[in-house]
Amino acid sequence: MDELTAQLKEKLIKILNLSDVSPEDIDENAQLVGGELGIDSIDVLEMVVMVEKDYGIVINNKEIGERVFSTLSALSTYIRDNSSTFSS
Repeated sequence: MDELTAQLKEKLIKILNLSDVSPEDIDENAQLVGGELGIDSIDVLEMVVMVEKDYGIVINNKEIGERVFSTLSALSTYIRDNSSTFSS
């Protein structure tokens, strides 16, 4: 697992208060919204704020948001491709 994916797992656990979930429990290719983690639309808003604040990426389009937050892998790829502040 790369550094960004590991970092995102930790951040998701923290911002979504997933106290009973460990980073190893999060499958980076599993569906995020509506998946096993129970992430809903309110949680997506929190994730959008985190991405904007921590990585300088604005996600203000529903279609882009649906694609970006489909899986942790998709989110990681989008950040890597669009953030000028992230260095891998």
